[in-house]
This record gives sequence, C-alpha cells and structure tokens, in this order.
Amino acid sequence: MDFFNKAKRVVVKVGTSTLTYESGSLNIRTIEKLVKVLSDLKNSGKEIVLVTSGAVGVGMGKAGYSKKPDELAKKQALAAIGQCELMNFYDELFSHYGHTIAQILLTKDVIDDKIRYENAKNTFENLFELSALPIVNENDTISTEQLEFGDNDTLSAYVSALTGADLLIILSDIDGLYNKDPKKYFDAKIIGTVEKIDENIEACAGVATSNRGTGGMITKITAAKIATKAGCDMIIANGKDPYILYKIFDGEKIGTTFVANK
Repeated sequence: MDFFNKAKRVVVKVGTSTLTYESGSLNIRTIEKLVKVLSDLKNSGKEIVLVTSGAVGVGMGKAGYSKKPDELAKKQALAAIGQCELMNFYDELFSHYGHTIAQILLTKDVIDDKIRYENAKNTFENLFELSALPIVNENDTISTEQLEFGDNDTLSAYVSALTGADLLIILSDIDGLYNKDPKKYFDAKIIGTVEKIDENIEACAGVATSNRGTGGMITKITAAKIATKAGCDMIIANGKDPYILYKIFDGEKIGTTFVANK
C-alpha cells in the first residue's frame, strides 16, 4: 500500500452521481472537497489528472430535465450547456488554491489513431511541465457511436495508459467490487485486492446504473483491464466524501485494488 503514496502521476475519475444531486444540480460541498484534496495532493508533488463526468447531468439541471433524453442530439446539446458551467466552477475553485486547469475533451478516435494519440500524449506532457492540472471529459457534444468511449470509466483507463499514470482511482457511488450483489445479499463482502481479472471476477460485476450516470461495475472491470494491462494500478472507492483520497495515500485499505501487470 506504500506504493500508492509513492505514485507520482495519478488519474482520478469522478462520476456524475458523485458530482450532482438527483436534480442534476452540482453538489457544491462534494466538489469543493474534491478540489481541495486534489490541490493538496498536487502541492505534495503529485501530477494529477481529473477525469470528470457531469456535463450532461449539469446540463439537465440547467435545462430543467429530470431524466436523460434518449435522443443523441438532445444529449449533445445538454452536454454543451453543462460543460461550460462545470469547467467554470472547477476553474474558480482550483484558482482559489493557486492551480491552473486545462480542459481536454476526447473522442475514441484519438486513442485509435497513432498520430492523434501522440499529439494528445504530447499535450499532456507539456501541461505537466507547465504545472497545469488537466481536466478530461469525453467530447459528448460531437461524440457519436463510432467516436464515443461510452462511459468515463473506460475513458479514465485510456487516459491512464496515454499519460503513463502510476495509479487510477475511480470514485463512484459504491464502496468497491463485492463478491455478490450487496443489494440482494446481506453477507456480500468487498473484494479487497484483485490480482487477475478472470471469469469469477467478471461474474461479480453488476449492471446497475444511476439516472444521471452511465455504466456500472461492468464498465469499471473493463477499465481495470485497460489500466492494469498498461501497468497502472487501479482502485475503486466510494467518492461520497473525497477526503477518502487522503486515506488511500496514507496507506489505508480502501475499496478494491486491481494490481497492474508489471
């Protein structure tokens, strides 16, 4: 666990259900805590990348939607509305702690195309040299089925591989990977460490999603496969209180750790 404290480059992914209320409005208290902790970790010498969901959710709140629309064009429009407010809020909060942020919006073709991949990689490296904190989201406004990652769990794993991160932390509304559905079985237990992702581990993944988010445990397993293959450890932890990040770097056993292939 001491390795996590030594991790130099860290990607933190936070989901819509953590960032917003059911109405889609921003959960200001949680975001303020998140920014404070990430700023402090950056002050300690770590290079931080934040992969943030929430653009569509915030756009829903601004436009008065109570449920995510099915039409792609509507979701793209809501993402355009929400992304502005989301980044404005992050900029204001990180500036308070003396940090400069940089917005990066990605589509899947950047990962699939060698030249675009290298360009994106170089951009990240230069941002680290400038001591900026990259904030990444999928470019929902232009994404189509051919261009989309589908969820930000997968996006965060690709970003971890792209940046050569030591550690990926996925903050969600769950405590970790359980050996069986905790909503159905009172004796369900968290699997603390996963050395290898096999059929038994995949069988433990549920399919539950929130109204504002995408994916579920299945997408996190997919993310773990991508991250660990790239040599990056991954942790799933509950992001309800972002101060949990301190506990992780202090060496406490939190959530589920997927061990990198090294």
